[in-house]
Formats: sequence, structure tokens, C-alpha cells
Amino acid sequence: MMRHIDKSVRSLRAGLDPDELSFWYGVIVRDALDIAPPWLQGKIKVEQDPILSMRFKLDISRRAVRYFMIAVEKNRSEMPYSTGLYFLKVQERLETEMNKSLV
Repeated sequence: MMRHIDKSVRSLRAGLDPDELSFWYGVIVRDALDIAPPWLQGKIKVEQDPILSMRFKLDISRRAVRYFMIAVEKNRSEMPYSTGLYFLKVQERLETEMNKSLV
């Protein structure tokens, strides 16, 4: 029983590893750039903080958010569980920011 719990915790922790998140940000940005129109392709960028490796700066145009969200949805089923939850939170945060701009 303890081995199962230990394995589960290790798996969850591995999904939140900065390298894992960086990898998935790369996949998502590439997919978003593939589906975004040419005039928006320069408007989707992600930068990892060199000191705080769990911190990412998402530099994205409001018009490009939709393509980023589509790319997240497309890839979330392939991600580790905790990574998927992380990107679900990113989507939630983007939605909140987009709704603020509409008010």
C-alpha cells in the first residue's frame, strides 16, 4: 500500500517538474502557432524564468488566446495528470483575464 502511495506521489511531483512544464509549453506553443493565422504567429511566446524555474511568462495577444486554448485542450490528454491540472489552471487564469478586459 505504501509503495503505491509513494509511486503516486512521485508521479504527481514529476508532472510539475520545471523541465516537464517547459516541454509542454513548447508543444502547446508549436501547436498554437500551427493553427493560428500568419499575422498572429509572432504574438504567442513563452519564456521560462532562469532563476525561478517554475515561473513562466506567457506573452500572448488577446486575439491569439483562442489558439493557445485549443492547443492546450488538444494536448492535455497526453500530459501527466498534474501537468494537465497545471494547464487547466493556466486556461482558467487566461479566461479570467479575458473576462476582465470585456467589463
